[in-house]
Amino acid sequence: MTTDYKFQGWLGLDQNSVKGNMQWQQYEPKPWEETDVDIKVTHCGICGSDLHTLRSGWGSTIYPCCVGHEIIGHAVRVGKKVEKGIKVGDRVGVGAQSGSCLKGDCEECSNGMENHCQSMVATFDSKYSDGSKSYGGYSDYWRGPSHFVLKIPETIPSESAAPMLCGGITVYSPLKKNGCGPGKKVGIVGVGGLGHFGILYAKALGADKVTAISRSVAKKDDALKLGADDFIATQDDPDWATHHSRSLDLIVSTVSSPKMPLEQYLMLLRTKGQFIQVGAPEDKLPGFNAFALIAKGCKVGGSAIGAPHEIEEMLDLTVKKGVKPWIQQRPLKEANQAVLDMDANKARYRYVLVNEAHAK
Repeated sequence: MTTDYKFQGWLGLDQNSVKGNMQWQQYEPKPWEETDVDIKVTHCGICGSDLHTLRSGWGSTIYPCCVGHEIIGHAVRVGKKVEKGIKVGDRVGVGAQSGSCLKGDCEECSNGMENHCQSMVATFDSKYSDGSKSYGGYSDYWRGPSHFVLKIPETIPSESAAPMLCGGITVYSPLKKNGCGPGKKVGIVGVGGLGHFGILYAKALGADKVTAISRSVAKKDDALKLGADDFIATQDDPDWATHHSRSLDLIVSTVSSPKMPLEQYLMLLRTKGQFIQVGAPEDKLPGFNAFALIAKGCKVGGSAIGAPHEIEEMLDLTVKKGVKPWIQQRPLKEANQAVLDMDANKARYRYVLVNEAHAK
């Protein structure tokens, strides 16, 4: 069955695409299956992953690629075997994952950890089991399995919901899984697209104290407005690690610099504290002395996005607590300039592309 709409979007054709050189072109989506949903895209957040992929920073990108994995729109075609009762016309979204094996004998998929499945399919620059490519949301339409498509609560505006589907869940998941809540003191490293969500959700989960950690005081006022109770500027106080030693139960690091002062961050942890890395540098993390962990019984871990049920849980909390991300809307037609501005760290704190032809 052919559709009366075309799959077209901003395609990166090579590593130079990140320099404002994406081209608007038509492409072939995955073959239709009765478990799929076609989404008429109205909004798509810009994520740091988009830039890493456009420049092949995390490895060789499968060009041409259409990035964007914070997608909101309306279902325009649904298969006979779709999940969650999704119907044509529903406002729905999809985040950074659009596939996994979903087999009953898969340890991850059968235990609600689809995001860790060894056959995980990313929403863009990935391949489905049949060999077809996944294309993202800098586009007019998107197609993918309904298991990873979510209904969006009515009270969350589309422009706010979009960045939650990757940026939000990337920090919500490790915060929730590692005990953020009443009685806990939490640190968020980096006040950016991910970090600002970290502050918002740490507060929404009820942490006693949330400390924002950044290099300078440039974003201090913003961090406090977002809800942070304290702020550490690592470049402005040479003894910051000593002054704030043993003050935090949990740290979620959203920065992606291979030069981060990791050993000093670990000094901030209390006994049995945890440091969770979610930012993904294009190079290796810095080394540290083993006694930074041994002496206090601390743990270092990582986290990758979140499973569909976690995203639904996060959206429910968003409604309950009135979480409002700081976003700036940009026309989809200006995606190249928006990517350049994102790369120049101008976003405060998430850019969201608006497909003006569909968002009316």
